[in-house]
Amino acid sequence: MPFCTNCGSNLTDQARFCANCGRPAPGVTAAGFPVPAPPPPDPLEFKIEGDNLQVARVRLKPGQEIYAEAGKMVYKTANVSWESRVTGDSIGQKIWGALKRKIMGESLFFTYFRASSDGEVGFAGSYPGRIHVFDLAPGQSVLAQRDAFLFAQSSVQLDVALVKRLGAGFFGGEGFILEKLTGPGAVFIHGGGDFVEFALNPGEVLQVDTGCIVAFDESVDYDIQLAGGIKTAIFGGEGLFLATLTGPGRVIVQSLTLNKLRRELAPTRTGGDEHSAIGSLSGFLNSED
Repeated sequence: MPFCTNCGSNLTDQARFCANCGRPAPGVTAAGFPVPAPPPPDPLEFKIEGDNLQVARVRLKPGQEIYAEAGKMVYKTANVSWESRVTGDSIGQKIWGALKRKIMGESLFFTYFRASSDGEVGFAGSYPGRIHVFDLAPGQSVLAQRDAFLFAQSSVQLDVALVKRLGAGFFGGEGFILEKLTGPGAVFIHGGGDFVEFALNPGEVLQVDTGCIVAFDESVDYDIQLAGGIKTAIFGGEGLFLATLTGPGRVIVQSLTLNKLRRELAPTRTGGDEHSAIGSLSGFLNSED
């Protein structure tokens, strides 16, 4: 659901102005007309190297600009300038934007990189995993797990998205909050372990361990369901719920979640890799993974 960037009120998809403060809705001019679509950005030259500790090497042309999650840069050439910014035209927009990024598990500030001449910047995730790139057309969106965003061209819009169903929000592993990335431009995300990509046909359903979803197209319907019978849910080792994704659209699944990595590295770690039934209820209180 869209939000007013001035006061944070919920807006309907068809709203042109905020009913609370009267400001134009995102993507609408002061006269109430849709903002003209920006021209597509120049293609980004990049190379992803490595296996499970991947680095994205980006070659910037003069004037090209990208922005990244704070702390994800590995290196840059000296002719690439960088600057931390809070996006938004007004103080209210800047504060609301920072608050949304905090909700999404991202940093309050983004770091912007711009090259004065041909230069290079490298980025990597914070834990073992892979990097995936989406080349988004104007208006095309994908939804990603919290804290998945790595970097993108400055033409890509990063926003917060709410899970539509209450049950999916409580038990779906991602909580109520997902990241919505809208083109045009290239956007890079990071997840744990290896990736498996599915192309779902209309009506085709994929059942996934909660928390293992990295990203999916906006056209994919996302919900949760009980993992079989009560005995299977309690003793099956996968928790009480499974995430269900219904096509059409792409779905990317990760083999390693951050919570699994924490459990394996815990000093008091004993036993296998199963989820407990009680642990599954932690989705009410903790939706980081």
